[in-house]
Formats: sequence, structure tokens, C-alpha cells
Amino acid sequence: MLIVTTDYITGKDLEMLGLVKGSTIQTKNVGRDISQSFKTLVGGELKSYNEMMNDARALATKRMVEEAEAMGADAIVGVRYASAAIMQGAAEAIAYGTAVKFI
Repeated sequence: MLIVTTDYITGKDLEMLGLVKGSTIQTKNVGRDISQSFKTLVGGELKSYNEMMNDARALATKRMVEEAEAMGADAIVGVRYASAAIMQGAAEAIAYGTAVKFI
């Protein structure tokens, strides 16, 4: 599955199939959450949360691709990502785009 952020694919004529999306809500365990809160005292990267968001984006992308494959898509164009805090230590990651078929 070809995934691009552009609205077109050079050299391809596209038939738009529709919106596809994938999402997940991820959280860290309490122990990691407490240890990461101490990091705010000294500053620096919150690696545990960075890993959590990378995993969340990967899962959201996988779910988006599965939805596109179910529609018979060859690619997804105009892909975007968004995230939102749901509660302390939990975040939602969303991947969305337009499923297309090559003509």
C-alpha cells in the first residue's frame, strides 16, 4: 500500500474511493508515568511518552491501511496525523487520508 501526504501520485490517474481512518488511545503504566513526571523537574525528552506516541501512530496507520485495503484501494493520499490528550498520561492518535484506486 502506497501512503503519501500529497493529494496526487506523480504519473498515476486516481479514482477516489473515500475517507479512511484509524485511531487508538494509548496510556503508560502508573510506574512509568510517575518516573516520567520526575523528568519535568530537570527537563529533557520524555522517551517513554515518545515511544508511546510512535507506537500509537503506527497502530493508527495500520488500522487506516486495513480500512483502505477492505475498500480495494491501491494507495492512500493526503495522509494526516492528529493527536489529542484524553486524560493524564493517555493520548489518542488518529491517521486519516483518502483511499484511491489506480486507473
